[in-house]
Amino acid sequence: MKLLLIVLLVVVNYVGGTTPSRPNIVMILADDMGYQDVGFRDSNILTPNMDRLATEGVILENHYVMPQCSPTRSSLLSGRHAIRTGFWKGNIKPNEEWGLRLNETTIPEMLRRNGYATHGIGKWHCGMYTWDHTPVKRGFDTFFGLYLGAQKYFSHKRSGVLDFRSNYYDENGVFQDKLRRDLDGQYNTRLFSDEAVNLITNHDETNPLFLYLSYTAPHNPYDVSKKDVSNYAKGIGNKPNKVRPKYAAMISVMDEGIGKVVESLEEKGIMNNTVIVFLSDNGAVYGSAGAGSNYPLRGGKHSMFEGGIKTVSLVNSPLLNKSGYINTNLLEVTDWYATFQRMAGDDPTQHGKPQLPLDGEDIWDTISNDTPLGREEVLVNLYLQSMIQSSRAYEFLEKRDVETEEEEKEEVDGIESVADMNSGDNFALRWKNWKLLTGSFLSQGWIKQNQVEKDTIETDEYKDSSKEKKAKKYKDVTLLFNLEEDPRETNNVAEQNPDVVKIMMDKIAGYQEQMTPVNAWKTSKKGKKGGVWRPWVDRS
Repeated sequence: MKLLLIVLLVVVNYVGGTTPSRPNIVMILADDMGYQDVGFRDSNILTPNMDRLATEGVILENHYVMPQCSPTRSSLLSGRHAIRTGFWKGNIKPNEEWGLRLNETTIPEMLRRNGYATHGIGKWHCGMYTWDHTPVKRGFDTFFGLYLGAQKYFSHKRSGVLDFRSNYYDENGVFQDKLRRDLDGQYNTRLFSDEAVNLITNHDETNPLFLYLSYTAPHNPYDVSKKDVSNYAKGIGNKPNKVRPKYAAMISVMDEGIGKVVESLEEKGIMNNTVIVFLSDNGAVYGSAGAGSNYPLRGGKHSMFEGGIKTVSLVNSPLLNKSGYINTNLLEVTDWYATFQRMAGDDPTQHGKPQLPLDGEDIWDTISNDTPLGREEVLVNLYLQSMIQSSRAYEFLEKRDVETEEEEKEEVDGIESVADMNSGDNFALRWKNWKLLTGSFLSQGWIKQNQVEKDTIETDEYKDSSKEKKAKKYKDVTLLFNLEEDPRETNNVAEQNPDVVKIMMDKIAGYQEQMTPVNAWKTSKKGKKGGVWRPWVDRS
């Protein structure tokens, strides 16, 4: 009887049911956090609250993201891969005039039309060159944080210009952009945590809650008080990496805040109907510029090696049928849209805005019951310079068509060459236990546990370049790894497996058909006039 009751409760919350029974959803993002930098992976960084969420929940061992911030966030929020959204070309930089296109439906937009209260906190980084690209215009009832990808943690400035605000619609339906100069000098990680606690405490339980808590920690600058370093990272040495104690303290302060968020859910009495998801947007920065550890994985942020795209990921909820285990299914960041859509009971055909094709799958049953998902393939990225148009027009909405010339493919020793890709293009794919990287891409190596020092693994295809001022890149090469036998990506077996290489290379054409062309980079300095970052293009 007890088991039947549990199953019935899960089914009610899974399929939809009445508004109060639909689960509250708390999505927490870390920024540039190392794969190893949590206690449950034997890190020397203190993360007791994340450890509890992991050990009492489900650790997602094969959850893939993109190698950079904006591409991961756009794919998470839209449920669509970067090749569709245009973020295959990389991060949005300050002053750039593009973003997540307005025909994309976001998670908060989808949830709000189904009665959810939606709140965004922290880092946005999906475009801000028009007001319509900013969070409250993309489905959030309120937003508290920054539009850009990073800021100083105490002054809340980027390039000396303020980027910290509260956004909402007032009682008359008028959009408000309240600059938060009053918070100058306060640590943004704690401000984000406190805002989350406040929203949970004051939440009207008539509607389910969607809380998007997107920390900037531990993204550089490595900015934290000496008191926090003393409290949290006293035992972490500063050799050979002198900034690791600061990096560690930044993660521990974030963990402290996550603990407060969980406590507030419990005190509010809504934890029993809440799903918490935690993940990092990409791996820690690799090399002398970084302070994180992606051990035992290869590489880090910006790279398509495992250390850049396989991050700390977990789910915690009383609604899970099975918990306290490690899920090894192939999952990707686009899956969360479809998963939350099913939880909310959303029918996209009942709304005026067309839903674009989703790339993700509903993974709740896979996580909750540890059932096989059946996925064999995860696209890391496809970058083709031929898909960058010469136009510098604004990219408000639609996918544009481009003509591409078909080139005859060559084969060398049974391995399809990359002659059909321009120098500078690249493609990376996981298929079953195989990982293919081809074209021109960043060369990165390995780090020892807890960022103590670099592993001196050097192979015929890799020579360490992490200390060089200019990062080294592979040029027009093909690497193939068997991740089951070689999870650290040390042994290139492309020549020994030409049939596997061909199967994976043949998938490029199919992915290219799905790609959204993008315009050439367009920038402006109008976005930081008057000492404040704000949108500068008028769509009217």
